[in-house]
Amino acid sequence: MPELPEVEITRRGIEPYLTGNVVTGVRVSERKLRWPIPFNLAARVTGRRIARVARRGKYILIDCAGNGRPGWLILHLGMSGSLRIMGSKAKPQRHDHFDLLLGKRLMRLRDPRRFGAVLWEGGDIARHPLLAGLGAEPLEDAFTGGVLHAATRARKAAVKLVLMNASIVVGVGNIYANESLFHARINPRTPAGRLSLARYEALAAAIKSTLNEALAAGGSSLRDFVHSDGTSGYFQQQYYVYARAGLPCRNCGTTIRQFRQGQRSSFYCPVCQK
Repeated sequence: MPELPEVEITRRGIEPYLTGNVVTGVRVSERKLRWPIPFNLAARVTGRRIARVARRGKYILIDCAGNGRPGWLILHLGMSGSLRIMGSKAKPQRHDHFDLLLGKRLMRLRDPRRFGAVLWEGGDIARHPLLAGLGAEPLEDAFTGGVLHAATRARKAAVKLVLMNASIVVGVGNIYANESLFHARINPRTPAGRLSLARYEALAAAIKSTLNEALAAGGSSLRDFVHSDGTSGYFQQQYYVYARAGLPCRNCGTTIRQFRQGQRSSFYCPVCQK
């Protein structure tokens, strides 16, 4: 599944082609995604000028406000989705489910597994049910170790599972949770409520640096995921623990271990992470 860096890279890739342009229509090839694409979407969005392209967690938010009328397209890439910018005459292929028409160009959602979403919000975007309960944005200055420490005092769950809880912090999926915990030298099994403020400060810093390094590397090339221009990222070449079970730790040479945690694979170095 595309995680925060991949979604942010996608947002940055489509933003120059959308901002300031008028939506000339939509084309729906498959309405049944994770949630059905609204039947009246074309009527709601056609003729609106796009003011900006934002992101909240793993949701891409296209601000279509105009003439005092609020309106947002909410997009989610699901398990395998990607957004591409192409010429308006490009014919949809298999797994191409939605086009946002922009005159001579279009933005196309490709989603082989159909877990993505294209939704509409005509009011306050922050109050939409999918967004209202989301936690801290890890790339913002306001995200600190103190935020994590305060949110975990009564939590007995393992710290890695807490990092993947979007009501606490958004966008830190399995890959970047594993990598961040390694750089913070924290064992993924450690109960979240037992970590000190100092260790959470180290973890918050590790999360920020890991995500920023992933952004600089173009994200991770996951199954079915490409950037809006069709290129791939290469952060997976820099992994320290994720998907490296049985290989030597890049720091100390100890064999990286793997175990199941919350139905996902966790990877760690038993020497570096205590």
